[in-house]
Amino acid sequence: MIGPTDTSKSLALDTKSLGALKESAKQNSPEALKTVAKQFEAIFMNMMLKSMRDATPKEGLFDNEQSKMFTSMLDQQLSQNVASRGLGLADVLVRQLSNTVNAPSQSNKNLSSGAVSPSNVQATPVDNVAKPNGSQPAHIKAFQDRLGAHAEEVSRETGIPAKFMLGQAALESGWGKHEIKGIDGNSSHNLFGIKATGGWKGKVVETATTEYVNGTPVKKMEKFRAYDSYADAFRDYGKLLRSNPRYEAVLANSQDAAGFAQGLQRAGYATDPNYAVKLTRIIKQSLMA
Repeated sequence: MIGPTDTSKSLALDTKSLGALKESAKQNSPEALKTVAKQFEAIFMNMMLKSMRDATPKEGLFDNEQSKMFTSMLDQQLSQNVASRGLGLADVLVRQLSNTVNAPSQSNKNLSSGAVSPSNVQATPVDNVAKPNGSQPAHIKAFQDRLGAHAEEVSRETGIPAKFMLGQAALESGWGKHEIKGIDGNSSHNLFGIKATGGWKGKVVETATTEYVNGTPVKKMEKFRAYDSYADAFRDYGKLLRSNPRYEAVLANSQDAAGFAQGLQRAGYATDPNYAVKLTRIIKQSLMA
């Protein structure tokens, strides 16, 4: 494996160092990500210097093509040296890209009306298909072991198969890795992304979420319900589907994974156009394989 390349001490035009940088970036490691982010910071700094140079009058005795070339080389090296000390941009890029690489892609949804508006859906990782020998990936088995009893309890009360509820909780929370948390870092236990609207009188957490408006993702700050336990979260989810008339068709088709998922989408549970497909895939490939 090729280690991360330190380009801060090399020449900006050193093609060998830049080639090594490309190879290290392919490793997708945190160290390589930091190196690439710093190089981007250097490019950004060089663009700023170039803009300032262009805005400066050039009518001096030594202003010619040769001086422009050497000035450009100087600016490139200066940009790299400054970026090696850090302007803060690289740190921001590392945080953002780390979330993008490590977290499941988001496919958020929102209930446009009604007492409760679920939101903040987290899509599932791609490799959730059961292994050839029939065993499940460790994170899926751990998720089921931790929450299966709560899903079974609500299933007996509502008739919704436990695996369907577990599948939706997995989709919403990224298999429990991206639960909604408060500013204190504590989990809200809100596995289904149910918003704190309407007549909700319980605890609340506020966080950023992505909603799809006419197919376009939009970042918003929203308030979500907070529970004392995962058991409370499952019970509230079951109550939502039973008490809201818009979900009558969902409950009527709760014996079929695809029908259940499509019913949720038609009822307005999600604004993501691929929500039903994602939920069906999780249930069938990860939980019922």
